[in-house]
Amino acid sequence: MGICISAGLASAQAPADTLRLSRQQCIEIALQDNPTIRVADLEVKRMDYSKKEVVANLFPTIDFSATYQRSIELQTLSMNMGGNSTKIKMGSDNMWNFGFSAAMPLVNASLWKSIKISDTQILSTLESARASRLDMVNNVNKSYYSLLLAIASRDVIRKNYEIAKINADIYQKQFEQGTASEYDVLRSSVQVTNIEPELLQADIAVRQCQLQLKVLMGMDAAVEVMPDITLREMQSDMFGYTAALNRSLADNTSLRSLDIQTDMARQNVTLKKFAWIPTLAVTYNVNWNALSNGNALKNQDFNPYSTVGLALQVPIFSGGSKYFGVKQAEVQLKELSFQRENLVNSLNMQVDLAIDNINKQVRQIEASEQGMRQASKAYEIMQKSFEIGAATYLDLRDSELANTSAQLAYLQSIYNYLVSTSELDMLLGKDQTYIYTVSKR
Repeated sequence: MGICISAGLASAQAPADTLRLSRQQCIEIALQDNPTIRVADLEVKRMDYSKKEVVANLFPTIDFSATYQRSIELQTLSMNMGGNSTKIKMGSDNMWNFGFSAAMPLVNASLWKSIKISDTQILSTLESARASRLDMVNNVNKSYYSLLLAIASRDVIRKNYEIAKINADIYQKQFEQGTASEYDVLRSSVQVTNIEPELLQADIAVRQCQLQLKVLMGMDAAVEVMPDITLREMQSDMFGYTAALNRSLADNTSLRSLDIQTDMARQNVTLKKFAWIPTLAVTYNVNWNALSNGNALKNQDFNPYSTVGLALQVPIFSGGSKYFGVKQAEVQLKELSFQRENLVNSLNMQVDLAIDNINKQVRQIEASEQGMRQASKAYEIMQKSFEIGAATYLDLRDSELANTSAQLAYLQSIYNYLVSTSELDMLLGKDQTYIYTVSKR
């Protein structure tokens, strides 16, 4: 077991080529290399191409066509002349026709409005990409904080392990001097053995947090990543965050997306109404044709002809489909207005709860920090009493557990605070690059 725990402690030490990254560096790498962000960026590019596809409808369309027909049986024309019936074969064996046709819209209100809607769709896609980035930043923040918590907790357990070994050595020496029983020696030795699995589990937790962070950053699993700061150093002026907080919902991604959807729905109502407006287009055609008998590839005489014109289309009656389409779009617009009202109320409530929770966590940090100091002081007193034989091992063990629990509670409270601020930043749509002032204690 001693060999096992030594290997665990050795593996817990960071290699010489460890990549130490700050939280901001992890965010920058994730926003650059994470596949989810890349997909969001490509979606913006796709929507830009979609708009260009709609705009292309404003330009002339030019098509080429060619046809060839071979007559199997010519048409017969019967004529009655002076009481005699005469039949005449009409047509040619071969008919060639090819040419170009062009058309360009002059008046098309629906098409013009569709271009405007395409602009709004691009805004919607951009907001969706922004939402993906905010979510990615929040996930990186939480993974980074989880790694800090796992490392700090492992350090506490490792220190507890070292203290347990010292106490076991003290009992061993007292046993050799005849001032301690063999039972005391065995009990202290068992305590050391019981902490070893906790230390190994803490090391596994650190590795899992590292892997989760590397997945978010799109990094290879073989790369060793460690934070460049400790969880204790992340503690800052806990009252500074909420005091400088702008709780405006203007940047909330859900609200912005809903506003864009409302704008699109409003434009869609106009688009439906434009279906009643006539359309006008200009057309131009130039063709060549040839008629011949016999061989289809010989003695062809192609003759050109061309036309230019205007095509007017006036909608008159469609069974009421346009009218009901407008009504449907108006109902959808009203639904979005009610959804926005409900969303604003819900977001305001979430912000109030988040701020209240953060303020409570600030007080929790203060209380747990004070409790940690008291537990540490009590443990030091009990340790000295144990060394001179004025305290039992049970008293020392209780004090040790209380000290360990107090340290872990303190670290957990800092972690909870940092995660809550990151969640609130995401809720408010902030950049989430809040710089925590390092507090040296």
